[in-house]
Amino acid sequence: MAGGEGGRDWAYRVDPYGFERPDDFDYASYEAFFSRYLVVLTRRAIKWSKLLKGKNSIQKSLKVKRYIRKGIPNEHRALIWMIVSGAQANMEQNPGYYHRLLEGEKNDKLVEAIKTDMNRTFPDNIKFRQTADPCLQHTLYNVLVAYGHHNKAVGYCQGMNFIAGYLILITKNEEESFWLLDALIGRILPDYYSPAMMGLKTDQEVLGELVKLKVPAVAELMERHGVMWTLVVSRWFICLFIDILPVETVLRIWDCLFYEGSKIIFRVALTLIKQHQAFILEATNFPDICDKFKQITKGTFVTECHTFMQKIFTEPGTLSMTTIDKLRETCREKLLSQG
Repeated sequence: MAGGEGGRDWAYRVDPYGFERPDDFDYASYEAFFSRYLVVLTRRAIKWSKLLKGKNSIQKSLKVKRYIRKGIPNEHRALIWMIVSGAQANMEQNPGYYHRLLEGEKNDKLVEAIKTDMNRTFPDNIKFRQTADPCLQHTLYNVLVAYGHHNKAVGYCQGMNFIAGYLILITKNEEESFWLLDALIGRILPDYYSPAMMGLKTDQEVLGELVKLKVPAVAELMERHGVMWTLVVSRWFICLFIDILPVETVLRIWDCLFYEGSKIIFRVALTLIKQHQAFILEATNFPDICDKFKQITKGTFVTECHTFMQKIFTEPGTLSMTTIDKLRETCREKLLSQG
């Protein structure tokens, strides 16, 4: 797999999704992981093929949920995301809607904001460069412009560009990406991207409360040094772990997110914190804590996506939607009373 003396050959320096690997990329440990993971992927692909039996449909069930937790093979990922998120049904119920949005009147301010972010979206991905053919920037622009006109209450907000970009890389389909973005922003992530970002602020507080319950020593450390949760985890929520965790791990998280909803984000966050509790507790000051939170999203623990995903369902213990909804209610009230 290695190239000549000068390091890796070019093709290997770019991952299967078009992202250039960083200069300090640990090829040896990644190869060791991937050769093991390939066995898992092959086994899962056979099981999924049997489950789908060549059909383009699937019913939600405990078996499907279990299969999704173990990872959706890339060739079926777009289809399964579309079905389990409700995006497929919405697209079928609204034929031609996406194209009508693109052909309709445009809000100049919205268009300008989206254009500004185009070159800032995945500069490390060769498929999003203006020199690429086809250049995914055009697709991304269309999806975001259509979505901004579809959901005027949200319009466009930074972070949405990265999410739409990932959807495009997986679906390779503009219209499907639009409907999946709608599923995420409209239903799965309550009020994360509206101008006031109330849902996002609420969920960061909810995480703080969950850490108090499940990893109290870390909560106490944060409080003692006056570190607000938003400082260390806001990008986890806004970007759904894009550019925080390795691509393969993010996709495995999203597999579950589309099926099980937003509680998956809390499971991932709690696992990262709980697993690295001793390391975080070594921090002695404010900048130190912030740095530790950057460190815990790197290394073999997060690269080994299959074992990582097993951990998110065991490490945090029970975490019901009822608990999260109750916490959301109290945190939201608290935020609103603070103005």
